[in-house]
Amino acid sequence: MFGSPSRHFAELTEDIFRPMLHVPRHPLLLARFGAVAGPPPTWVMRLLRTEPGRALFAGVAAHAINRIDVPLVGGIGAGIISAGHAVGWPVVEGGTGVLTRAIIDGLGELGVRFETGVRVELGRQLPRHDIAIFDLHPWHVAQILAERMPRRTLAALRHYRPGPAVFKLDLAVADGIPWRNEEVRRAGTVHLGGAAAEIVEAERAVSLGRMPDRPFVLVGQQFVADPTRSVGNIHPVYAYAHVPAGFDGDASTAIIDQMDRFAPGIRDRICATRVQSPADMARENPNFIGGDILTGAKLPRQFLLGPRLTAFPYDTGVPGAHICSAATPPGPGIHGMSGVNAAARALKWLQEHQGRR
Repeated sequence: MFGSPSRHFAELTEDIFRPMLHVPRHPLLLARFGAVAGPPPTWVMRLLRTEPGRALFAGVAAHAINRIDVPLVGGIGAGIISAGHAVGWPVVEGGTGVLTRAIIDGLGELGVRFETGVRVELGRQLPRHDIAIFDLHPWHVAQILAERMPRRTLAALRHYRPGPAVFKLDLAVADGIPWRNEEVRRAGTVHLGGAAAEIVEAERAVSLGRMPDRPFVLVGQQFVADPTRSVGNIHPVYAYAHVPAGFDGDASTAIIDQMDRFAPGIRDRICATRVQSPADMARENPNFIGGDILTGAKLPRQFLLGPRLTAFPYDTGVPGAHICSAATPPGPGIHGMSGVNAAARALKWLQEHQGRR
């Protein structure tokens, strides 16, 4: 299922890291990948002979935070597994913030100036510019550019659908998590969902607006690869559950219950807890409407095409204005590629525009 996409992952990315409405550069390889990524994950799971294999695929497919009995949402899971086999999963020593600071320092040396702490709600609040690239939810782009955006584009962005939310706990854990399964102690990311059927039902309930008794929970324990994140025997752990959009309850107990189910005694090791509800997520990052960290529901059409049906999903219809957020292809989790694609599109427009002048 994943041998060919993994062996030829670099070539595969030339197609799957771009908008889907294009002539494939590697059609046979893309078709091979699509045979796994296209059908509903519940269909693909039937090809796997063991329950651990089915549960693994269901858990990875659940990264789409959508019901996994519909077509195309398996693309995220298939991509994750192919990339994992091909190149592994890097962990930034000291935390992802170290990478962010390195990028900022490098761009600063090139003369880039950063200005933060200013909220822009209307296009006329922007400084003079040749190109504006918005790393924003389509709703916010529609608000800022409403006066200049073509009517159909404005309607498409305003009708873009948000997805389910997450409820997150950051934990300080003494001596790590006492996993019942020793192999899980070595995993940087852990899917807590039980058998495949349980994961399928939990994701279906969340997509339909119901909070499951046993939600799907992702646990991050990156300290196993990067011990510098720990202080003595106190280790940083995060855990977040998939919850319905705009969930206003407290999922803390449900998350800890799921962890204790697979790691009995975890409660006694928790030294400190920080809670982030869906509302907290939205306040911290306005792109996360209702706590939706994927910047939009990964429904088949939105996942494949982005905010609207076009071969150029980064265009807004406003000259020099482009969108590059996770709402655009190739979507969330493929970090930076939406920006790379939007920048290439913007530079092409600028060259053409300058040529006309």
